[in-house]
Amino acid sequence: MTIDSILQIVTLGSAILMVASILLQQRGASLGAGFGASGELYTTRRGLDKNLFEATIVLAVVFVLSILAGLLLPS
Repeated sequence: MTIDSILQIVTLGSAILMVASILLQQRGASLGAGFGASGELYTTRRGLDKNLFEATIVLAVVFVLSILAGLLLPS
């Protein structure tokens, strides 16, 4: 395997996992909260929600770094 194929696999894998982790996250506030119907606009993340949020950030960083590495490394 060449470095290009490894970067493509990492990019594709991180993109798929990032989309899945974004879709699994719960919405913090409903539409009514934007208009003042709910007092819980700012909540703290706990448990699995916090772990999923942090994993999403890590996957986003891996995705961006793999894209940059693919652009900067010579083919």
